[in-house]
Amino acid sequence: MRVIAELPHPDCKISIFSMNQKFIIKFEQGALEQSYKLAETDVIGGVNGVFELLDETFISQVVEQFKSMRKTFMEAYDRYE
Repeated sequence: MRVIAELPHPDCKISIFSMNQKFIIKFEQGALEQSYKLAETDVIGGVNGVFELLDETFISQVVEQFKSMRKTFMEAYDRYE
């Protein structure tokens, strides 16, 4: 797996990888991460097509999911203590 691009964003780290004819889009925020996999044949224009897919609406929904993930984890952690 190799990094082919990074997309700067203030709310999370966005990396695009290439592996086995797939693009892997990884979002990281602290200890949390989300990954999305796409076949390279499903994207027109290669990595530039991936950039088009990652519009601000999509990214803002990913950030909202991070909030939900963090809340779920913290609730589980509180039950653990």
